[in-house]
Amino acid sequence: MRRFRKPTTIIEGLNPKRTDIEKMARQLKSKLACGGTAKDGYVMLQGDHRDSVKEHLVSAGFIESSIELQ
Repeated sequence: MRRFRKPTTIIEGLNPKRTDIEKMARQLKSKLACGGTAKDGYVMLQGDHRDSVKEHLVSAGFIESSIELQ
């Protein structure tokens, strides 16, 4: 039986022409030890990884003020 309503982390607003979304998803899944997917311009990770994802995005060269957490 599948259980729904589990927490997920979704990263949106990435420009697919400037960012390799699949590569970023692989790196995040490996670093955070979770499952996930990359499709249609967003990355979805299983679990609540908002703080860790922000740290990784800043270290990857994204501007901290442009990252919004909800």
